[in-house]
Amino acid sequence: MGVLPSQMLEDMIAAGQLTADPAIIPEQIQPASLDLRLGTVAYRVRASFLAGADARVTDRLAEFEMHRIDLTNGAVLEKGAVYVVPLMEKLDLPKGVQAVANAKSSTGRLDLLTRTITDGGTEFDRIPEGYSGPLYAEICPRSFSVLVRPGMRLNQIRFRKGQSILSDMELTDLHASETLVSGQAHIDQGLGFSVDLRPEQGDLVGFRAKPHTGVIDLDNIAFYEPSEYWEPIHTREGRIILDPGAFYILVSQEAVTIPPDCAAEMAPYLAMVGEFRVHYAGFFDPGFGHNSAGGAGSRGVLEVRCHEAPFVLEHGQIVGRLVYEKMAAVPSQLYGADLKSNYQGQGLKLSKHFKAL
Repeated sequence: MGVLPSQMLEDMIAAGQLTADPAIIPEQIQPASLDLRLGTVAYRVRASFLAGADARVTDRLAEFEMHRIDLTNGAVLEKGAVYVVPLMEKLDLPKGVQAVANAKSSTGRLDLLTRTITDGGTEFDRIPEGYSGPLYAEICPRSFSVLVRPGMRLNQIRFRKGQSILSDMELTDLHASETLVSGQAHIDQGLGFSVDLRPEQGDLVGFRAKPHTGVIDLDNIAFYEPSEYWEPIHTREGRIILDPGAFYILVSQEAVTIPPDCAAEMAPYLAMVGEFRVHYAGFFDPGFGHNSAGGAGSRGVLEVRCHEAPFVLEHGQIVGRLVYEKMAAVPSQLYGADLKSNYQGQGLKLSKHFKAL
């Protein structure tokens, strides 16, 4: 029972339960998830949609498609538009194995809303046990237009047998043995985390996306000047005011640890603490921030979008929670230790596409 680790994903590939054209490559396999790759065509659609029970995505595309775009030589997905892209991977899940998808970290930090849809699907990013069929990515660039190509990996999928979410009591015991978070642990239906608006050095607390920028080629790493795309946010008061519709990169006050036998998912939205969303890329792999994987605690980067009304965010305010879940087995590779992990040991950090601050 629990989240399936990398070696079990390899078993699923060998059994034909995870297939792709072209075939899945080793670089797609993460400690507790599989990266999904864009196919060769994107459909510009009038609006976001779910297939719905007993319907196929291709049937709904016939209703909502405006035009299709060949991605073979690269194409721009424009800010504010909605696209559906067939993915290279397909599933043939056995009974008892379900899946959940989410955007990758770099995708979320670009405010690139990416969700997975399936035939017969009634929820985004949730795939029931026994599902057999294709996968599609719905992509909506919110802050920046992006250049994409076939094979790019914007989202990832995690598989689990049953539910093994840690109760608050189990989480308390785990924190006592592993120190899951620096400082006081706020445990209530998960591990609470707060925003850091009083940095130890200086007064830079985050970044706000500029409204009119150039295109970002997602293959360009450490390439773009942050100042051309982001406005730095400074404060000495320990608080900022979030503007409705604006997108922010902030950081948690706490350093977080994910033990090798656990995975975690960040709850993206807590209505009781304010009308804003704090995360788009919700997976935390085994080994994130853990000493055994070279982490020694890594802070969580917050991808914040405010809704409805301006909102005052203050230092130390609880803005979300991490839900921990047991792995079915310890992965053969951990985040940071065995992989080229861009965000191990991170603090306030933009996506990998930007030059170091």
